[in-house]
Amino acid sequence: MRILHTADWHFGKAIEGRDRMPEQVAFVEELCTICTEEQVDLVLVAGDVFQSSNPSAAAEELFYYAVDKLANNGKRGVVIVAGNHDNPDRLCAVSPLAGRLGITLAGLPKERLGPTSPGAGRVHRVNGGPAWLELAVPGVDHTAIIAALPYPSEGRLKEVLSQSLEDKDLRQGYNERLAGLFSQLNTKYRSDTVNLVVSHLYVRGGIESDSEQQIQIGGAYAVDPLVFPADAQYIALGHLHRPQFVGSTVAPCRYAGSPLAYSFSEIGYAKSVTLVDIKPGKMAVIREVHLTSGKPLSRWRAAGGLAQVREWVAAGRDKDAWVEVELEINKALTLDEIHELRALHSGFVTIRPVFNSPEGELDNEPVRLNSLPLNELFIRFYKQQNGGLAPDDNLVELFLDISQSLVNEEQKAEPELAGEGQA
Repeated sequence: MRILHTADWHFGKAIEGRDRMPEQVAFVEELCTICTEEQVDLVLVAGDVFQSSNPSAAAEELFYYAVDKLANNGKRGVVIVAGNHDNPDRLCAVSPLAGRLGITLAGLPKERLGPTSPGAGRVHRVNGGPAWLELAVPGVDHTAIIAALPYPSEGRLKEVLSQSLEDKDLRQGYNERLAGLFSQLNTKYRSDTVNLVVSHLYVRGGIESDSEQQIQIGGAYAVDPLVFPADAQYIALGHLHRPQFVGSTVAPCRYAGSPLAYSFSEIGYAKSVTLVDIKPGKMAVIREVHLTSGKPLSRWRAAGGLAQVREWVAAGRDKDAWVEVELEINKALTLDEIHELRALHSGFVTIRPVFNSPEGELDNEPVRLNSLPLNELFIRFYKQQNGGLAPDDNLVELFLDISQSLVNEEQKAEPELAGEGQA
């Protein structure tokens, strides 16, 4: 059986307000092409198909288009578990229709996944129960038993896992509960089936990035690598956006990663999906297939200011990327310069001015701040916040006037408060 493992689509997610939907559409088409060319039998989607628990109509439309095309009219298995970003009920609302095409949607950890009616030459669930299913795929002479555990938070498990609020006790209770769940699921595996896990959770030791919304509180929702079923042949995980293997697990365990880079902390990440070939009782053969559909992310540090940015744009640098610009300047940008920057490159996401302090402008000698007059304190603070640029006299006068007004109001209020205390 050939399996494709993917996760963390985050349909509807933007980057600093910039729409990523065209890239997400391109990813879906690339994913479907890979499935066709590689003759994939089963697709595992390990959670976070949406960015929001209340996704836009466009995001939902793309999701339905994707799973329908992946299922290939019921000839290819598709199993999807909910992640922490997904609304379990909303994700599974179309299950009665999806099941007819061999698509399994699992929203909650204890959700029962029963058998479905076999259609002529179509994928169907032979058997199933809470958080597990046995799937038959046309053209494959063995079935797959899948422990399908959606995001297992305490709230979604609907259990109190520890009476203590101490981080150590919460972590231990959570870890023990998941170990127990996976131990029960392990009893469903057989020697004549392909035995898989698909889940959305955080395993200690995984490398995170800024674009992931934390699912653990102080490490409480992080699990040990040894919690997984002893007889699993491959463990497909979602949540971490960097493709990576997890060490010290009972079987090969991998985060597929997100298909697009969703924050500038992911600069340099190679995005991919994972292909896995498995036969009953045999070791999994795993390979990574790199994706090309998402725009790269880049960060510019323009020491030469606006002139250097103009040169780089003219030279075609990162013309198809999302770019974060750090612009070294000696004075604040004018409104015309800001508009020019925005027009230079459609991929500029953020433009961050970095002020250079004129040599000798800032006084680095230690001074007792409480010995300085108020206007001098304001001037020093303003320079610190604006790269050594001094405020003009009118701004200083305005600050002093406001400060004096506040002092007068406080002095006026003191006798009134004193009178209330005597009464």
